[in-house]
Amino acid sequence: MSQPTPSRFSRRLLAQAMGTVLMLGAMPTWAAQWPTQTVRLVVGFPAGSSPDLTARALAEPLSKALGQNVIVDNKVGAGGNIAADFVAKSTDGHTLGLMINGNMTIARILNPKVPYDPLKDLAPISLIGKAPLVLTVPASGPGVPPGQTAAEWLSQAQKAGNQLSYASPGVGTVAHLGMELLKTKAGIAPVHVPYPGNPQIITAMLGGQVQLALLPPALSAAQVRGGKLRAIGASSTGRSPVAAEVPSLSEIGVKDYQLEIWNAVAAPASMPAAVATRLSALVSDIVRSPDMRARLFQQGWQVVGSSPEGLRNRIESDTQALGDIIRNQKIEQN
Repeated sequence: MSQPTPSRFSRRLLAQAMGTVLMLGAMPTWAAQWPTQTVRLVVGFPAGSSPDLTARALAEPLSKALGQNVIVDNKVGAGGNIAADFVAKSTDGHTLGLMINGNMTIARILNPKVPYDPLKDLAPISLIGKAPLVLTVPASGPGVPPGQTAAEWLSQAQKAGNQLSYASPGVGTVAHLGMELLKTKAGIAPVHVPYPGNPQIITAMLGGQVQLALLPPALSAAQVRGGKLRAIGASSTGRSPVAAEVPSLSEIGVKDYQLEIWNAVAAPASMPAAVATRLSALVSDIVRSPDMRARLFQQGWQVVGSSPEGLRNRIESDTQALGDIIRNQKIEQN
């Protein structure tokens, strides 16, 4: 009697399992046995925020993979820099951070007083997901340039100059830097109005206080579907899977414009490389699993997963690109 042929899915699981066994076999015993106590996953934003939701989605499968509890610890403030500094200075060997790109790239460039150096004090573990930002405007209201198409809206916005205002979640956030870059690329001149967070921005746009903002696609989608906001264009080079119905800004005439937000897991720089390598493989496998991929997609993320080296390369390239915007536009965070 012939043996049943393994399915593609079972072959993939077997290959992953064999890879993990080989990886652990090549590690020091102590690294394979880590962690020996509860692992703390620190988030710099409040419960219900996008980083918090991602951290809580990751905590349960990571806990099962490690054989130890993984708890989410929200340390809110300074755009996530309080949490990043806490992770950088942790010495218990069991503290990780769920961070956004600003905390891992340009924090020190924006404000030399930030008490940690992202490039020196944090160990990259794995990139989780990426997404474009969506240029979003009210569907109607005072001060909103008329236009039936996104390209016509852009033309009207160019004529409006500084009569328009744009919102961001704060000075130095990727949304702020992205809009300053957009001003130079698109020939628009709206005035910056910072808000505490994206929910307040949406409320302000609906109330007519501001006329445009760069928002994560998942946050703007419900209001766009309800006809209260309009999605003008996404900051991706082409159409993004997480905002497939939105044209890229390059499609409506904004050339050479590309910007992404992303989130990642990081550890203190003192974490041994063997542990970081093991963690990276686990996190990458978890976020790429079908269930997590679907869950993160609902949160507005296109799953990536990466090695520590892959994340470090992304950190270095974004530090250069976002740093150029900061220097060229003379942006400072007090």
